[in-house]
Amino acid sequence: MARFKVDITGINTNELKVLTSSETIRLFERFRNGDLSAKEELINGNLKLVLSILRSFNKGNYNMDDLFQVGVIGLIKSIENFDLSYNLKLSTYAVPLILGEIKRYIRDNTSIRVSRSVKDLAYQILNFKEAYFNKYGVEASNEAIAKELQVEEYKIANALDSLREPMSIFEPIYNDGGDTIYLQDQIADKKDLNSDKDMLISLRRGLNKIKQREREVLVSRYIVGKTQMEIAESLNISQAQVSRIEKNAILSLKRIIK
Repeated sequence: MARFKVDITGINTNELKVLTSSETIRLFERFRNGDLSAKEELINGNLKLVLSILRSFNKGNYNMDDLFQVGVIGLIKSIENFDLSYNLKLSTYAVPLILGEIKRYIRDNTSIRVSRSVKDLAYQILNFKEAYFNKYGVEASNEAIAKELQVEEYKIANALDSLREPMSIFEPIYNDGGDTIYLQDQIADKKDLNSDKDMLISLRRGLNKIKQREREVLVSRYIVGKTQMEIAESLNISQAQVSRIEKNAILSLKRIIK
């Protein structure tokens, strides 16, 4: 379960207190009578609830410290507006508010802005696909979706992509205990090296001076445009080995063409 742990700077999450139902009720009664220290105890006694919600966001794409602070704001709002008379657990009431604050923060701070019309189209597509599957028992084709919604087929994929969470090319996707493989290592390089003839000449000279296996990997990776996985399959070695060879080859080239 360690992989689900959320680390927050300056807080030992293992030592956070969790309130019992009776303690929660007593603290709320004190808080409603103007005891602000009771409010603070309620907040501190429910921080683990915020952490439990953050687990679903703990994928390396967000700053957990920032999301924790935002989640606590949602917790505070729920405590301030909670009504004991409804016989509802605080956690039941607080979770939607905490989630709402976190999702609003992520939405407002994302580096990629998607137009409202594109998002609306995406939801129209999802609704149509669900209705189509329920009626016919098969997935709707892009042609059927485009005809129903009166849009070009290429817009369907673009709209659905707008709902996906952006990922950094530096996102780690594999580690065998040695070199880490990042998302960028899985992306084929399609750049045209002929656009810089001087650089191409220097690289060719450098390639002739490095080890054969290193040269094979670099040529396949940056000239042919293969991914590390494709290279690994062709050389019958692991992707981790390809990554190490590539990094060593780049270091060798840098020393040669300085």
